[in-house]
Amino acid sequence: MSSLATPSTNGRTATPDDCSVSVRDLNYFFGRGDLRKQVLHGINLDLYRGQIVIMTGPSGSGKTTLLTLIGALRSAEEGSLQVLGRELVGLGNRQLVEVRRNIGFIFQSHNLFESLTAAQNVEMAVELTGNFRNKRQQAEGILAKVGLADRADYKPAALSGGQKQRVAIARALVNQPQLILADEPTAALDKKSGRDVVTLMQQLAKEENCTILMVTHDNRILDVADRLINLVDGRLESDENPQRFVDSHAIKALDGTMFVL
Repeated sequence: MSSLATPSTNGRTATPDDCSVSVRDLNYFFGRGDLRKQVLHGINLDLYRGQIVIMTGPSGSGKTTLLTLIGALRSAEEGSLQVLGRELVGLGNRQLVEVRRNIGFIFQSHNLFESLTAAQNVEMAVELTGNFRNKRQQAEGILAKVGLADRADYKPAALSGGQKQRVAIARALVNQPQLILADEPTAALDKKSGRDVVTLMQQLAKEENCTILMVTHDNRILDVADRLINLVDGRLESDENPQRFVDSHAIKALDGTMFVL
């Protein structure tokens, strides 16, 4: 496995204090007894603030499993998994919920409440912190930041796919988490909407100095990454600078479209 020898965050060399996620010798299994199957094998990985890290790999390679472990949506049992300074291995459900409150999640399907406006969807995330007094102000502020100031009172049915995903991004960012986890955030979007969404995420990662870990099969957005991680059969095969990856694995057509080979 190749890796970046000198990781950086916002243009400077990263230090241990910049590390949002530290994974060491992480194994994970599904099932029990004779049906027990290992899906992650000895994962070692550090994720730093201010970086967008894209995780690629074939279907069934363990990408979503690793994402959900880092997001405290599953219980890790073997190895070490430190997220935002807290060891997750061995934590109970109540403690995992506490960790999740400090993480922003973005999913392919948006997971917006159709009966609520864009602002109300974002306000629900604010309420999880116990802040009921300023929730509308916070929601409007983050919606303006993602370009939806004029859509705050629109319900999801009146929004395009790209706008819905922007609401989901606003909801994930409103509490200023240090870690954002995104699972196929552009899969349901057309080329322009997908590009707009990841460009926005790239901008916010730098401005908020947060870490974004994104699982995707969308080769059109690989160039926004600070690092490209490839997971194959539950093993971390590579951890590369994206420019080296693009130079050696891609060609550019006349219309500017990137095709990864």
